[in-house]
Amino acid sequence: MNTELKENRNRLFIASCLALVVTSLTFALRAKIEFVFGADYGLTKEEVGRAFGPAFWGFTLAMFVGGLIIDLVKTKTVIWFAFAMHLIGLITLILARDYTMLFLANVFIGLGNGSVEAACNPLVATIFPDQKTRMLNRFHVWFPGGIVIGGLLAWILMDNLNLSWQLLTGLLFIPLALYGFLFFKQRIPETERVMSGVSYKEMLRNVSAPYTIIATVLLMILIAAGWIDFDLSSNTTLVALGVIVILVFIEGKAINKMSLLLPFMVFCMFLTASTELGTNQWINALLERSGINPMIILVVITGLMAVGRFFAGPLVHRLNPTGVLLGSAIISLGGLYALSVSEGALMTMSSAIIFAIGVCYFWPTMLGFVAEYVPDSGALGLAIMGGAGMVATSLVLPIMGESIDTAGPQMTLRYMTVLPAILVVLFIGLLIYMRRKKAE
Repeated sequence: MNTELKENRNRLFIASCLALVVTSLTFALRAKIEFVFGADYGLTKEEVGRAFGPAFWGFTLAMFVGGLIIDLVKTKTVIWFAFAMHLIGLITLILARDYTMLFLANVFIGLGNGSVEAACNPLVATIFPDQKTRMLNRFHVWFPGGIVIGGLLAWILMDNLNLSWQLLTGLLFIPLALYGFLFFKQRIPETERVMSGVSYKEMLRNVSAPYTIIATVLLMILIAAGWIDFDLSSNTTLVALGVIVILVFIEGKAINKMSLLLPFMVFCMFLTASTELGTNQWINALLERSGINPMIILVVITGLMAVGRFFAGPLVHRLNPTGVLLGSAIISLGGLYALSVSEGALMTMSSAIIFAIGVCYFWPTMLGFVAEYVPDSGALGLAIMGGAGMVATSLVLPIMGESIDTAGPQMTLRYMTVLPAILVVLFIGLLIYMRRKKAE
């Protein structure tokens, strides 16, 4: 790494963190205004879930496209696209009063958020090549960190001072302006893949089954956006999953002759992201009768996540990424089940703390695992992982909304325990596989 890059990498890292703060503040904002758009503007929880969907599948689309073209258009271009989408999205959200405007606002915000991840994940991995998992955890401190800030602001401004949600939304322009200023006229390096001389074709090959994975996620986006009518509870879903598995095996093993480690991690990302983000986005509706303000619970959950991620280095070093993921799945399973049976403020808060510890390391450790063990997949590998997590969340949100309307909050939480239960089994298998690979 040259001297100039070493000197400005702290500024680039801070700018990246502020961009992620804007992303996370939009998550906190949605967790608060889902109630407003239901009570004041007459939307059902399923409609709110669908209107929020673009924030996730738009995120996915931006990450995938960004991961594919970032080395062609340069990282700086993707960053400024993120800035523009954030600006347009926030203005549209302030003007929103119905389903259509809320939907459009989340399209722009989702594209902005996804572009931040598409650009900043490989940027952090590039400027800290010997500390990838540690610094990606440090970077992703500001996802829960921003939600803490947003949750506290929502509680103070809306719950205590009775100010409008539009004022709360307007505060997001502050970190937006700051990250724009810090990135302005800065030299931003090529991605690690380009700097290490790995070709574009080799990057695609190291994804193992890039075309099948991308086609699958695009199909999920179309379903999440409502452009394809697909019953996720039908037998057709199982048939589709079987076909996808076969195609991944054919493309990855028979054609590219590569390990299926990255496709396996993509599938796990579907479940880890849905467990974390699906629950957090519906926190108001899920815990409104808990005896404690749901936004306070959200602040506690995300605050613990921020602290945990900041001090993730020693834990990752001691347990390695696979051990961290397995432990996270076990604890998040216990936390979700405890939330589903909790009664009263004390028990609910205790259960929420367990859940927070469980989901704390999911997102950054999944990215760190791919950056460390499949490094030649480059920015595309990281983009696929982040995009997969977001599109899965966009599918689970309306399902959770319908379940809350029909089965109630506690049963919905009980249903969600299925996801970390599956992850426990998958991560035990991954732990065995990685130990055998290391021994070989």
